[in-house]
Amino acid sequence: MSGNRFIDDAINRSAETAEDRAKLTGMVAEAATGAPTTMTGEDGPSDGSILNFALNLEYLEAEFYLRGATGEGLPDDMVGGTGNPGGVSGGRQVDFRSPLIKNIAREIAMDERAHVAFLRNALGAAAAARPRISLDRSFTAAATAAGLIKPGEVFDAYANERNFLFAAFLFEDVGVTAFKGAAPFISNKTYLDAAAGLLATEAYHAGVVRATLFSEGLVDDSVFDVVHKISAVRNAVSGPADDDQDLGTKEVANLVPTDEYGRAFGRNVMEILNIVYLDPQAGSSGGFYPDGLNGDIVQGTGSAAG
Repeated sequence: MSGNRFIDDAINRSAETAEDRAKLTGMVAEAATGAPTTMTGEDGPSDGSILNFALNLEYLEAEFYLRGATGEGLPDDMVGGTGNPGGVSGGRQVDFRSPLIKNIAREIAMDERAHVAFLRNALGAAAAARPRISLDRSFTAAATAAGLIKPGEVFDAYANERNFLFAAFLFEDVGVTAFKGAAPFISNKTYLDAAAGLLATEAYHAGVVRATLFSEGLVDDSVFDVVHKISAVRNAVSGPADDDQDLGTKEVANLVPTDEYGRAFGRNVMEILNIVYLDPQAGSSGGFYPDGLNGDIVQGTGSAAG
């Protein structure tokens, strides 16, 4: 078959007949040549497109955490692929004072690196290259929009461990809602199982970051105000839905952002692009991705509804 154990397992588990297996094997062969797959049919993006969209987001998270925890980003053999490859601006090792926060950063960094490796392995030759990523001007733009700094000032996410946690908060809920929003469009059962595993990990990360920030807020009330402002700007750029949630207050915590039924909510592609491009009228680039994403799902429309 394909020579890739994960891909072969996906084919065997999701194909009910020999004809199905042959069809899926053909799709994998198309993906290996860089041609787009059509595993979800004409009404939605292909599984390959969804995985590459997730890979773009994982590149960003991996570079953010790895540089903060270790001072180095992804190795050269984990960033190539289809599309326009790009470098990373900003990011350096944080001078962690808290052993707890240092260990949180290190563990999440290793998880995000593993996510990149997993998705690249699943996609094979069709994996998108790491696009150009900003970890400096993007955070300043987000902090300015949130009213955390004045125009002309700089927000350095790596200046100290609290700034690093604030930046992590900006990312983590986005990762959870992105995987939740993508799940209904994944047709292959093994890919869906893999996405569920990634979603669960991102949810653990988000919970740890939120709980740690809440603990910081018990010592310094200003933490709740900063988190509220980050949540508000994320809500403002994502789209019309008023669903983003902060940490609550010292008296009434909101550590787990859910709807009225206790469920995590999802975001659609347009909402995610608006956030990572830092633009409610997102086009095809901006914010954390100055040249845009690589793959089939890269273009915003200026409307996150639907």
